[in-house]
Amino acid sequence: MTGGVTLGGPDRVAPWQRLGYRLMDIFLHVGAHLTATTSFQHYLHANTGPIKALGVSVWGPRQVRNGLFSGIFPKYRAAPNPASVKRACGRVSLQLAKISDAGTSKLLVSEENMIGSSRQCVHNAMLYPAVGERMARFDEVFGHRVKRVMLTLRSPDMWWSSAIGYTVSRGHTVPDDAAIGSIAASQRSWRDVITDLACALPNTEIQVSTFEEYAARPDALFARITDEPAPPNTQTFWRNRTPDLTALRRLLAEYGKPQNPLPQTTSGRWQPFTDAQTHAMRESYADDLFWLAAGADGLATLTVDPTRKRAGASQPPGELKKGHDNDSRQRKLA
Repeated sequence: MTGGVTLGGPDRVAPWQRLGYRLMDIFLHVGAHLTATTSFQHYLHANTGPIKALGVSVWGPRQVRNGLFSGIFPKYRAAPNPASVKRACGRVSLQLAKISDAGTSKLLVSEENMIGSSRQCVHNAMLYPAVGERMARFDEVFGHRVKRVMLTLRSPDMWWSSAIGYTVSRGHTVPDDAAIGSIAASQRSWRDVITDLACALPNTEIQVSTFEEYAARPDALFARITDEPAPPNTQTFWRNRTPDLTALRRLLAEYGKPQNPLPQTTSGRWQPFTDAQTHAMRESYADDLFWLAAGADGLATLTVDPTRKRAGASQPPGELKKGHDNDSRQRKLA
């Protein structure tokens, strides 16, 4: 085991060293939401055996949404209770030690809610405004030992239309034209999200993939995150798809909410933005991708799959079941 900082003598080593998981690499897949994250998690669950044989353990929503991170983000306090954070660190440390003792050499945590929620993005009319603060707390919980974070991007016009549709499908009010305009005019882009993420995790490698390239290829994404040969993707995963206009109208009727904000003469995917707004958002996305391809100021790396000849326009037809079964480079300051 590699060396570490002792706490007062040979019998009082640092907790992470005493628990014995120093050599285990930790990888975080943080979404973003609506970029085939649920489909990726179903791929991981369906290939539990082959992935475990690689020495890789997976924590997905089934593992982490059962109180593991409880206390990191209190609901009714402006700041977390230090005692609650300490208990969360202890819980995570014990679980890390357990899987390390079982032979795990790599841990992949796939949980998109680590960076926030799509509902909060819609409410604030900006992309993940608290991503820096949130990921800094997770960095603490994991003992500042996260090796790599994978963030997946999507063209803003498509991401926002999915996010808005998703929140409406959950019973929230349909945003009016002013709210839609605020979202379209937001100056916060994926570049800002990446910069905040890199500042929160200064000793962690930040990789960025795109929905357009990896959405239908969870095996390729797994290989990119873990540097391990991925189990073949033998099933078609397409989970948690945003409802189309017909489904949204039906859901609004069930919630007793007015349907008039939705287009009444069209069906299919809901696109709430005007052509001019859509064009501007796509231009912003192109700028972000150019920045990433040019090196992202040393903050992140854009992953490219050399085996793929072109990016797919969308995910292939497949199962449309919704949801889960259980429901060291130098960084610049932001």
